[in-house]
Amino acid sequence: MTGSVLAAGSIPAPHVEYDLVAPLLLVFGTAVLGVLVEAVFGRKWRPRIQVPLAFAGLGAAFVWTVILAINSDPHQVAAEGALGIDGPTLFIQGTILVLAMLSMLLIADRRQDAFAAQAAALPGTEAEARASAGGSVHTEIYPLTLFAVGGMLMFPASNDLLTMFVALEVMSLPLYLLCGLARRRRLLSQEAAVKYFLLGAFSSAFFLFGIALLYGYSGSMSLGDIAQVVQTGQTIVPEEVAGRVQPQEATEALLYGGVALLAVGLLFKIGAVPFHSWKPDVYQGAPTPVTALMASGTLVSAVGALLRVFYVALENMRWDWRPMMWAVAIITMVVGSIVAITQTDIKRMLAYSSVAHAGFLLTGVIATSENGLSSVLFYLAAYGATTIGAFAVVTMVRDTSGEAGHLSRWAGLGKRSPAVAGIFAFFLLAFAGIPLTSGFTGKFAVFRAAFEGGAAPLVVVGVLSSAIAAFFYVRVIVLMFFSDPEPEGPSVVVAPATAAAVALGLAATVVLGVLPQPLLDLAGQAAGQLFVR
Repeated sequence: MTGSVLAAGSIPAPHVEYDLVAPLLLVFGTAVLGVLVEAVFGRKWRPRIQVPLAFAGLGAAFVWTVILAINSDPHQVAAEGALGIDGPTLFIQGTILVLAMLSMLLIADRRQDAFAAQAAALPGTEAEARASAGGSVHTEIYPLTLFAVGGMLMFPASNDLLTMFVALEVMSLPLYLLCGLARRRRLLSQEAAVKYFLLGAFSSAFFLFGIALLYGYSGSMSLGDIAQVVQTGQTIVPEEVAGRVQPQEATEALLYGGVALLAVGLLFKIGAVPFHSWKPDVYQGAPTPVTALMASGTLVSAVGALLRVFYVALENMRWDWRPMMWAVAIITMVVGSIVAITQTDIKRMLAYSSVAHAGFLLTGVIATSENGLSSVLFYLAAYGATTIGAFAVVTMVRDTSGEAGHLSRWAGLGKRSPAVAGIFAFFLLAFAGIPLTSGFTGKFAVFRAAFEGGAAPLVVVGVLSSAIAAFFYVRVIVLMFFSDPEPEGPSVVVAPATAAAVALGLAATVVLGVLPQPLLDLAGQAAGQLFVR
């Protein structure tokens, strides 16, 4: 029976536009090759192959993304409508690939010893000591990272909710593993991985339940179909039963419930309050290169997916979801800025700083305009580069126990290593939004878009939160330059790959602060293409 059905050709093969999805295929294909390298080559050869292979895959995907941005039509769908390839998608994918290559510089820097020699060994056991003494390294981190990056690329490009859920899991599952691979403070790292996994599983369940409710509301998982049902109020009838079943009146209770649950899953990924509790613990416990990847690439991908859902599927009900976003943005900015003041660990402070920046990004989302979308795109690129640079500096300040995480250990760093302390101070000033930095340009862009969109009170809260956040940034700068160094204080370990990541992050922060117009124009052009549908 099955053979006759197949022979009759009743199940046509799906049509895939391989040129449009080539960046995804390159990254996932490189990840699969990385898995094969682990299976075929010996321990000594794996790092020599994995590192250039990972950079080659990411670089090729970025080049192809640029080619698509130059030559492709403003808006296309691929893979039977599962993926939307338009200006915002290509801009976000290009940003993710650049940030992934910067993060890969930190991951590939073996001098920093960020990853455990043998993750399966219990912390403090003889097996762990033997693995460390034998120079074992986890080269599986490279294909895992590439799988996570592939999920990040797919997440904001998803044109239907089921594809978006698959992309969410492909992005998240490798990160759960990578968070538990820190070489030092192993128990803290494993605790971070478990917390991230459990809370991430709950958020995925909310997301999936929201998908089910929206499917019940509209009869389709396509974002375009959902937008049509929101506008007309009539459910979608599949072509197979179009002559026998009439469209039904859509149930608004399913719509509002689905939107709320879908928002929980998306807001969890960007770390917005009250879904932020995972961020400080995971950022502190994970290996710092993985933290840099999550703080930049994951945030860019999640905000891109949020934009696609709320600007495409739910654009016609913006007056319903904007009040909810107002509340989330305000509490996120305020809580992130205030709680960061109380932190004594540098990575936890940067985690709460990331929470506050998620609130600033939401102010641009609330604008629901082309200017709002372009300002968010610019903010993501600027903030991502600065974040990787800041975490790269954190990996360089070390003592006998590894990274010097406690703020008291940073006292007098400006006298021990003025160049590194000065660069870190510049990154902190960029986070604070000081003029002539990329942070100022990004905040000015999102605040202006929000003001033009009628959200002036939200802009006032954002400015006040920025003033509060400036306090804890300046506190670290004062600690580094106006305190005496400890006799047995930390030293600065400069490794070539990490230094390159710092230099590139610094260059991006300076250039986007002094000459931001080319990227602003590029973001504006990309944002305009979302509305050509």
